[in-house]
Amino acid sequence: MHPKSPKWLQDIADACALIRRATQDQTLAAYEQDAVIRSAVERNFEIIGEALNRIRRTDPATAARVPEHDDIIAFRNLLIHGYDVIDHARVWQVIENDLPRLQEQVQKLLNEIDSAP
Repeated sequence: MHPKSPKWLQDIADACALIRRATQDQTLAAYEQDAVIRSAVERNFEIIGEALNRIRRTDPATAARVPEHDDIIAFRNLLIHGYDVIDHARVWQVIENDLPRLQEQVQKLLNEIDSAP
């Protein structure tokens, strides 16, 4: 594993946790109306995608252990470059359906690092 991969994985875990905390007890309608929460969520998805992109470039074997890393990086690019056409319902769907799985995958990798001799 690349020496920086654990730090990038922790960045992803932290961003996942922040997104989940910011959106707990929210509805899609409330999310769509709250520009501050949307900005925080989008920024943290950008961090997730950038961290995975760095891992993919420097540590492809670790990136491959996050099955949808290419899709996550593409989502990051959409948020940054397509800021004016973001589909908030799609972002909400990612939060509800994909983020918990990503958080679990990354935590598993971090646990493996922590338990390595």
